[in-house]
Amino acid sequence: MADAFFSAGGKINAAAARYVGSFVTDSIMELKESLKELVFNKSALKHTVYDATKETFEMFRAETRELIDLFRQRSRAEGKDVAFEFTDRGDFEFEVKFAGDILLFMMHTNVFEFSRDHQVMKTPYVREDPKRSYCGVIHIYNFLADSFAYQRDNDMGYMIGRVFVNNEKHYFIEGKRELGMMYTNFGTSLITSESVQGIIESAIEYTTNFDLLTPPYDEVKLVSVGEMRSNFDKKSLVTGKRLGFRFQADEE
Repeated sequence: MADAFFSAGGKINAAAARYVGSFVTDSIMELKESLKELVFNKSALKHTVYDATKETFEMFRAETRELIDLFRQRSRAEGKDVAFEFTDRGDFEFEVKFAGDILLFMMHTNVFEFSRDHQVMKTPYVREDPKRSYCGVIHIYNFLADSFAYQRDNDMGYMIGRVFVNNEKHYFIEGKRELGMMYTNFGTSLITSESVQGIIESAIEYTTNFDLLTPPYDEVKLVSVGEMRSNFDKKSLVTGKRLGFRFQADEE
């Protein structure tokens, strides 16, 4: 390898000179101060938001587990035949099952920024410090327990809320009316054990009242032979609480 760098007269050849020169060029290269600050500061901010969101998610996990234990105790004490189950599904997901429903809590591993047109960007809290608009998110989904029990893969679930958490552990919720909150509360709402318990209780209350409605007759009155045959396979059935109805976030 070394011989390739030298000519017959023992001098460094042109290719070797260019090779060595590339190292010299690299050694004198300097980072632009503005670029360095941008990358370092944005990275530090996202790490802080991620840590705050993960800590919040672990609070959700602990508070939910404790609340389900309390439901179990009360159910046994009062002789109620209502099953309450808590299941861990990894670092970023857990579920609770009760009264024929499942609530699935899932933390996204990425950090998000809101669009300029989002209402949260217009709040004094964010305008004072734009870094506050970077948030992690925890999704709350509702599914029918039978959808999993009978492997009905085509059944529909619903995101009833999502919790946004920033670097200061301030939060707000987008979702159905029982869970949602005004964006203007972002500057005053802090993640605490009490606030997390309140969100979980609201999610359970909403889910319990979110009944399975029979779809409109005109939506289901026609069925082909092929569809009927395929429906003998449970995975081909489609069930959802609002099939044939509009389901959207409530407008404040």
